[in-house]
Amino acid sequence: MAKSYWLINSNRSEVKRFMKNDKSVDGVFEYMFIDTGKIVGDIGNKPPVMTNTVSVEIDLAREIYERLISKGWRKIEKNWN
Repeated sequence: MAKSYWLINSNRSEVKRFMKNDKSVDGVFEYMFIDTGKIVGDIGNKPPVMTNTVSVEIDLAREIYERLISKGWRKIEKNWN
């Protein structure tokens, strides 16, 4: 499974997961998946409910990630089963 990178918004109600495409063509990863999810209950008790997935080129995914960080989103580790 591909490594994923998680962000959570400042009011702890929404998460974003950034994950490289692990279905490569000739060993080249051309895009990333960005999943959006809603937090249900307390963080850590239940996984977020994923509501949307988009695929974007890696450079655009980096821009989106940095833009979210600059708007107050924080990095988190997945802590649910």
